[in-house]
Amino acid sequence: MTRSTNGPFRVLPGRADDEWLLLDVASADPAYLPRASLPNVSVGNRIAGELAWDGEEPALVDATVETDTRFRFRRTDEPTFEAARTCFETARAEGEAMNSRVTYGTDRNPNGVVYTFADGPGSPDLFSAFRDGHKPLDPLIARAAEGADPPFSVWILAPHEPFVAVYIVLDPDGLLERTMADTYD
Repeated sequence: MTRSTNGPFRVLPGRADDEWLLLDVASADPAYLPRASLPNVSVGNRIAGELAWDGEEPALVDATVETDTRFRFRRTDEPTFEAARTCFETARAEGEAMNSRVTYGTDRNPNGVVYTFADGPGSPDLFSAFRDGHKPLDPLIARAAEGADPPFSVWILAPHEPFVAVYIVLDPDGLLERTMADTYD
């Protein structure tokens, strides 16, 4: 008996280098596929298609990339940028575990949205939870898409700070993206 699920799906790193994790955008249900079955996608892309199971392993049918949003997961020793530190300190002062802040370019137009999530001893590893799809990023991306059109560049950073930062860069070809790449790639 064949069962199937229609996307959209978010492409995430798999459990190994030769595998993709497809996370159903609506339900957050995971499915793992060999990377060879989707050679022309990148981590973070949102794809349309149908996952069909005719046994243990799913197959992806009629896959197309809907948005070329890219995710970059980085554990880093680099200093955390000021907007993320300020966002986290505001959350801490208000007794909150999460906070967000819109950032602006020199032209005073929004260029990104930074989210910080408290990540302390004894709590689950939030960086891994984002990377493994246990904590979906799509709700944050949907909020950013209310004021700007994808694709975006999304940086998930685990600095030597008591928080994880998710920075949604609204222009994946702009100055902010180049600055993030220069700093964290």
